[in-house]
Amino acid sequence: MIEGLQHSFPPDAVELALDDPARARAEIAARRSDILALFQRRRGLLAEHFGALVADAWDRAESALCLSLARLAIRHGRFGRDYHHYHNEEHALEILDRRIERVMRELGIRALGGLDWVALTLFATCHDLRQRELVDSGHPVGSNEAASIAETERILDRCGFDRQRDHELYVALEIMIAGSTFDARPTPVDRSTFNTAEVVTTTGPLAPHLAREIERINPAWRHEPSLDRAIRLALIASDLDTANVGESFVELSDSGARLAGEREMRAGRVIESAEAGPTLLSFLTTGQERYFFELHRFCSDVGERVFGPGKAANADKVRQISVLLRERFKDRPAGSFTGRDVLDAQHELVWQLA
Repeated sequence: MIEGLQHSFPPDAVELALDDPARARAEIAARRSDILALFQRRRGLLAEHFGALVADAWDRAESALCLSLARLAIRHGRFGRDYHHYHNEEHALEILDRRIERVMRELGIRALGGLDWVALTLFATCHDLRQRELVDSGHPVGSNEAASIAETERILDRCGFDRQRDHELYVALEIMIAGSTFDARPTPVDRSTFNTAEVVTTTGPLAPHLAREIERINPAWRHEPSLDRAIRLALIASDLDTANVGESFVELSDSGARLAGEREMRAGRVIESAEAGPTLLSFLTTGQERYFFELHRFCSDVGERVFGPGKAANADKVRQISVLLRERFKDRPAGSFTGRDVLDAQHELVWQLA
């Protein structure tokens, strides 16, 4: 559907080393057996409400979930050595478990179709599979997202899905993951310094602009019967990905701190260093305010209904903590405080405001 994505990103070393869904399941069972219990509960819920067809799709999806989640944990999470504070298996699980569960609970499981829930669950574990790709600013879809799409399609193939029979799922995941792009800058960027953890404060998601971008790339897109559903799911997926704005203030602040930590790591700054102090302070004040008030917009009715009231409740606290953090460090010159000092202060102030 989207030009150039299918063959541009071959398997990396992690994908080649972990190609067996059964082995991925065993890895998860050994380290995080609670995840398999979560999968079983979700299967039971979907089977109860949507029957055997969706249960069968879930069984194949569960293999794909194990494979994608284990690879993500090995690449950038707690199973490997290149730990990313934000883009790891825990972010996938907060979407898969906490946020999707909340939508099901507040809107009812019949708010979406059974196969829609399956697609959104796969989005949770697949949209951030790759995080270290070089930037290609000539394409509206980010390189990490394009690589994740290519790998997701190979995962679906490996786990018993068929590109013809399950065409709607392949299209949906391609569009959903493309829509999670948070930086599609039209101007070239320095590939050696570009920090993918930083784009959350520079631009918004691609999801609201998908129809326009797909039509520009491929004017015949409207002849694809599955695309309307895919774009609708992409808007919901984007809201699930950025739903931290409408969660508790503690959860919102925790996600900001994790992203800040990843940003420093990707920039080569040690959190305990004085060099990281001013940049972390800026990210957790000006950066968070810009993300919350300027860049973030709900893309779907589902996201607005479930997470909108929480965002409204957090607005004043986001402003307050920025004021308090700036006040805490206003008389301390650069070099006199570390990134850890800023994170500790943020943690203390969050609990005062929560």
